[in-house]
Amino acid sequence: MARVYPLYSSSKGNATFIGNSDSGILIDAGVSCKRLLEGLEICGLSAQAVKAVFITHEHSDHVSGLSVFTNKYKVPVFAQEKTLEHLIAYKRISPATQLCVVSENGVDTAGFFIKSFKTPHDSEESCGYKIITDDDKKIAVCTDLGSITPLVEGNLKGSDLVLLEANYDEAMLKSGIYPLYLKKRISSANGHLSNTDSATMVRKLLESGTTRIILGHLSQENNTPQIAEKAVLNNLHGFERDKDYILSVAPVQTKGYKCIL
Repeated sequence: MARVYPLYSSSKGNATFIGNSDSGILIDAGVSCKRLLEGLEICGLSAQAVKAVFITHEHSDHVSGLSVFTNKYKVPVFAQEKTLEHLIAYKRISPATQLCVVSENGVDTAGFFIKSFKTPHDSEESCGYKIITDDDKKIAVCTDLGSITPLVEGNLKGSDLVLLEANYDEAMLKSGIYPLYLKKRISSANGHLSNTDSATMVRKLLESGTTRIILGHLSQENNTPQIAEKAVLNNLHGFERDKDYILSVAPVQTKGYKCIL
């Protein structure tokens, strides 16, 4: 049975393990190798359980621990072509690492079928991932997107579990200390997903049959877990929490949290 472990989830570092104590994948490696190992250990997992790393895009909060981790544990790295090219060019990956392009056609690895789908973000080639387990459960991980495109929505709907970005509260961002250019970047169609837009998508997901939602990649300056959760809950009238769905917020740093399918 696959479990989803959001090891780290914030604007300062992201990594999610999907699998079990024997085998699984890591989506993003945005904290140091030491912290990755600490996060896995807190969850009762070892680095040997990681059979592959899937990268969503090249920003440092998603790849900062990648080079050291892959050099030490010799696992393949999957990403879209332009992302791999960037990682090579900027030496963000161990030279000996096996590199594999993943696309919407998908790949089989670690007992999963995994395909990517493009997300609108200000990077070389950002993507989300849809994972199908050997018992036909569907998991989607989708952060770092400024808007929900039809392509994104189509890939999220029908999933049993979705880890979805709820990056910022609009009022906090507007009144916060960030310079105007950064506020515009975050709130743009190629920036990050607001609580309001996340809440709208969560409702659509529940209507399509999704039963487990994890809110992730919260800004530590422009959001709080309580505000993000409230924004989503306020849009879910007609659904009963813990009966029709399970909603949680991924921790900035894991405390052993996991979500079971």
